[in-house]
Amino acid sequence: MLRSKKTLLLLALAAAVCLIAEPALASRLSDAIAEAKPTGEPGYLGIPGGPQLNIIIGLLWAIWVGWIFSTVGAFGGIMAGVGHITIYGLGDYASSFGKGAKLNKVVTDSIRVSNQWLVGCSAALSSFNYWKAGRLVLPLGIALAIGSVSGSWLVPWLTAGKISLKAYIGYFGLFVLFLGCYLFYETTPKGQESKKAAKKAAEAFQKSVKEQQAGGTVDLAEMGVKVQKFTPTACEFTFFGVEFKFNPLIPVVGGFFIAALASFLGVGGGFLLVPFLTSVAGLPMYLVAGTSAMAVFVGMANSIASYMLLRSTPVEWSLIGAELVGIVIGSIIGPKTSKYIPDIWLKRLFILLAVYVGLKYTLKGFFGILLPI
Repeated sequence: MLRSKKTLLLLALAAAVCLIAEPALASRLSDAIAEAKPTGEPGYLGIPGGPQLNIIIGLLWAIWVGWIFSTVGAFGGIMAGVGHITIYGLGDYASSFGKGAKLNKVVTDSIRVSNQWLVGCSAALSSFNYWKAGRLVLPLGIALAIGSVSGSWLVPWLTAGKISLKAYIGYFGLFVLFLGCYLFYETTPKGQESKKAAKKAAEAFQKSVKEQQAGGTVDLAEMGVKVQKFTPTACEFTFFGVEFKFNPLIPVVGGFFIAALASFLGVGGGFLLVPFLTSVAGLPMYLVAGTSAMAVFVGMANSIASYMLLRSTPVEWSLIGAELVGIVIGSIIGPKTSKYIPDIWLKRLFILLAVYVGLKYTLKGFFGILLPI
């Protein structure tokens, strides 16, 4: 009975929040439309003359988004951004209203939070799947998530409605390009010198996968992450017999800055978490995807709530619904296929995407130079 009352109270609270938020959403968008005075058939967000969206394209693109995020623990939000900004043309559409126009900023914020809906869903599914497979470092994910809560609420509150599409695209590209170059360095012999434990664990995991493929009775989950010690200042765990250690306070601080920057860019933060987990925590890529996903999920849930409830940011629900179906499909496939890809190639896949996407949006945002998709 008590549980039933609590459930009803939560549902009533959620309904109240929605009722309060809905007029605010409508007000911000309607004010922006009134200022711009666009004409034509209603399109994106019901804006007259707005882009007409094909939800089938959204579904197919979201499958790719879910797969890439659940495979490398990153690029879900970035690939979602490529889809919304470039494939659907929402970037050029927002820019058409001019830097200071309200509609430019409303559409830009809508792109940011739409990206986060996709990566948040993929992160939730990926976290669960990797946890079942013994490839999620739960204490590390919790520490990152704790730090991410304040960061993912702070930035939407400070920047929503204040960032133009051109500046957003430029910064988006610059950070991605930097991370791609840094991870490329880590794949060089010099960069690999400090990653002996990660390399050893990756080799042991790959060997077990091959044994399983050959018909051996290998329980990969049983040999997965085993926490040996966890205190506020020290955590020790093993993965396929290799021991790893870290101080939980470091990922708490790291999680704050990563979530703040990711929330500003409107992405999941995996492209920052991957180098953090491989460099600072020294994890093999086989553990990075699941651990990154858990931290990303917490950050995305907070950031979405902040954008939509505190800053009244609208989204196109018909598009989001179709894309979430694709995200589910891609996020289920990813963990099942990633174990067959060598650790070094998972990182190189990340690098390849980072360099191209980073160059594309840096050149477009700061110099107006367009590269093909």
